[in-house]
Amino acid sequence: MTDLPRVTYSNTREDFSGVHAHLDAIIPEIEARLLGKSRPAFIGGRDRNEGVVVEAYSPIDREILLGEFPQAGPALVDEAVEAARAAYPAWRELGWPRRTAILRAGADVLEQRKWDVSVACLIEVGKSRMEAVGEVEEAIDLIRHYCDEMERTGGFREERAGASSAERCYVELKPFGVFGVIAPFNFPVALSVGMISAALVAGNSVVFKPSDSAGLTGRLVVEALAVGGLPDGVLNLVQGGRETGEAMVGHSQIDGFAFTGSNAVGMTIMRAAASAQAMRPVLCEMGGKNPAFVTASADLAIAASGVARSAFGLSGQKCSALSKAYVARGTTDAFLEALIEATNKLVVGDPRRADVFMGPVINEEALDRYTGACAKAASGGDVLAGGKQLEGGLFDRGPYAAPTIVTGLPHDHPINRDELFAPFLSVLEFDDLDDAIADANRSAYGLTAGIYTQDEAELDRFLGTIEAGVLYANRASGATTGAWPGFQTFCGWKGSGTSGKGGLGSWYVPQFMREQSHTLFGAL
Repeated sequence: MTDLPRVTYSNTREDFSGVHAHLDAIIPEIEARLLGKSRPAFIGGRDRNEGVVVEAYSPIDREILLGEFPQAGPALVDEAVEAARAAYPAWRELGWPRRTAILRAGADVLEQRKWDVSVACLIEVGKSRMEAVGEVEEAIDLIRHYCDEMERTGGFREERAGASSAERCYVELKPFGVFGVIAPFNFPVALSVGMISAALVAGNSVVFKPSDSAGLTGRLVVEALAVGGLPDGVLNLVQGGRETGEAMVGHSQIDGFAFTGSNAVGMTIMRAAASAQAMRPVLCEMGGKNPAFVTASADLAIAASGVARSAFGLSGQKCSALSKAYVARGTTDAFLEALIEATNKLVVGDPRRADVFMGPVINEEALDRYTGACAKAASGGDVLAGGKQLEGGLFDRGPYAAPTIVTGLPHDHPINRDELFAPFLSVLEFDDLDDAIADANRSAYGLTAGIYTQDEAELDRFLGTIEAGVLYANRASGATTGAWPGFQTFCGWKGSGTSGKGGLGSWYVPQFMREQSHTLFGAL
């Protein structure tokens, strides 16, 4: 289906009728073929169907069995690490040109399987069609972009002048060894592939644990990369929840970690890594409390579209999701009218349908967090839209939440301070843009932020003073969301990230490597 338009997070105005027609035709067949099967660990190139078996069900409908997932205990994690350590020397010595060729072949396989993986992602996580297909496209681009970076830099090798004519110097980056990759549920393909492919192209081997809410897509990703030609043991998969993750984080033979998820878990991994005899790299992206600013000069139609899409896409379950909208006093009523109108047009339901923008939240715990926030909002502010769990029909078979807008909460209210990971937006008024930016900067997080303005001075103040790593201005497709490999980097500041260098760009792969200087004398 090469004649179909490519889905990204920004090309929202394209004619996707052909994509929807294709999905209408293939979703039932893919669902019947992929769901309900056992999805074991994959270690040293072999399936390992061991451990307590957990049945996983789709959040779309609790009657949809995704599959059976044996949970890896500490012993199986040990074997995965041993397999990765055994495979590492040969993978490192293979050299970056051969590694990039193998990973590009894996990207080609993932592209060939794009529709299978997209539908699996849709059903497993509850993503809309466009979000799911776009995510798989992003994953393919991530592999190719990181391979391109290795090629562009010659494997991150740089010649240096010697201190005298008798010496030759160069610096090159070399892999650490075995990386543990721990991925979240919300972008189970793109985030997993991004971390895995960066570690692999740098020359490390990998032990990968997907979210226990995304084991199906995790397995499909590993299968695609393995078919691309990865040697046995270079990429190993373990399935499981907290016990499996703790076994990885506490493992002394893992040389570095890449993690995306909550700040609490990311900091736990940091502390565990720091307690080892040698400090190990920990690359974490850890969420956000992301603001947008709507000034008096803003185009309110564009602002309302971007705010609604970023606040409620994937039911607000994105680390980049918009959480707080600061609106210039005197503009608030008109903006809220446009925002509520845009929000009311968003269809909540079964994301296998073409017209659905927002599916369920991931599980009952997420729903409880949402309903708790709704109760707090109702007691301390004004709920203008949503504010309740959805009920009746399909809504009784899954955790469905209404997109919610609240005003009137104090700036220091927990809803304005804590990450909710739910379809929940707080609107705050401001008189002075600098004061609003300062209030947003008091957050412990610093991931994404956006602004709507036609005033160049306001834009300059925003770009110059907001404390976040990913900034957008006047974007109808998303106020704070929608980064793409090679175009926008994705870097968390403060409590949103650990390294000050983000994914999707030129500075990510080098973090999976360490510097070595070579000084050579004589004719050799």
